[in-house]
Amino acid sequence: MNSPLLARHGAVPATGPDAGVAWHYGDPTAEQRALTRGGAVVDQSHLGVVRVVGPDRLSWLHSITSQQLDDLPPRTSTELLVLSPQGHIEHAAGVVDDGEATWLISETAPELAAWLDRMRFMLRVEVADVTADWAALAEPVDAEGAAGESITWRDPWPTTAPGGTRYGPADDVHPGNDRRWRLVLVPRERLVEEVAAREAAGWPLVGTWAAEAVRVEALRPRFGREVDHRTIPHELDWLRTAVHMHKGCYRGQETIARVHNLGRPPRRIVLLHLDGSGHLLPEDGATVRLVGDLRTGGEAGREVGRVTSLVRHHELGPVALAVVKRSTPVDVELVVDCDGGVVSAGQEEIVPGEGVSVDRPAAHGPLTRGLGGHPML
Repeated sequence: MNSPLLARHGAVPATGPDAGVAWHYGDPTAEQRALTRGGAVVDQSHLGVVRVVGPDRLSWLHSITSQQLDDLPPRTSTELLVLSPQGHIEHAAGVVDDGEATWLISETAPELAAWLDRMRFMLRVEVADVTADWAALAEPVDAEGAAGESITWRDPWPTTAPGGTRYGPADDVHPGNDRRWRLVLVPRERLVEEVAAREAAGWPLVGTWAAEAVRVEALRPRFGREVDHRTIPHELDWLRTAVHMHKGCYRGQETIARVHNLGRPPRRIVLLHLDGSGHLLPEDGATVRLVGDLRTGGEAGREVGRVTSLVRHHELGPVALAVVKRSTPVDVELVVDCDGGVVSAGQEEIVPGEGVSVDRPAAHGPLTRGLGGHPML
């Protein structure tokens, strides 16, 4: 459904997974600066909302998803993944419980609600897709919702949650520390009024151009951009906030444990700094290739991955998240296909090339052929 805020003068509609809300309202650079300063509101009403009620709701969600939820306190935010039996990501959702219901904010709400409904069996739970009734507004605020306030999900990224682990930067130096983000659910019929109240307090309305720019800068993965049918959480450094490594069995857990303890993710997420000196820029989904260089043993033009999120950042210039083969050397030059040529891309490592988390257990004996030793030994 299209947001009524698209009727604003100067609003430019977003496309792709952000269709239905505004890409920007006429001045994306100023909008980014306002969001970075901490005083802005973003229309996120295209996101879906699933509501789960019943006395068994938390223990049930705990048993079928990647996150520990059976002891989740009210108004405490976390996130979960629904995995396939092979460990591939099928759904992702922000989670908050208000003491009476569990709220899931997702880009795949209809499919997620349908899957959850099929998994209820004889448990005392009820599932409903309530997207038609509730809309999300994003605020650059680092705070949970208080009692008496609207349902609020505070993004836990990038702090490694209890039971989680990380492949990427340490919590205290992670670029995502500068990004404060929460989603406030408001009745959909009051969306325009809620935005007007924030504007009256001095917060401008900004578009998804600004929101995506700060997300990419924070190295924050997103289901609608970084995930495809083969994605496992390790590739995106998503074990830090969305997966509990020590909880009971759930679908896909075998892959989570095996890759963490013994294997390596086949791909890894990187940040690309794109050459913006020319007129060429790639599009989301563009092919990432090696530059031919005999010193690295690279094959000229060999495909190593794809761009998943491209943004024009007001300070960094054109940057992108990309998912590449884990074996891609971290110090080689890359190029990205564009309409009319290629653009050079400098690579900033997120998930390391060795593909090992910081707390991987030490090997007790010989590893599977080709895996080598633990890099920390």
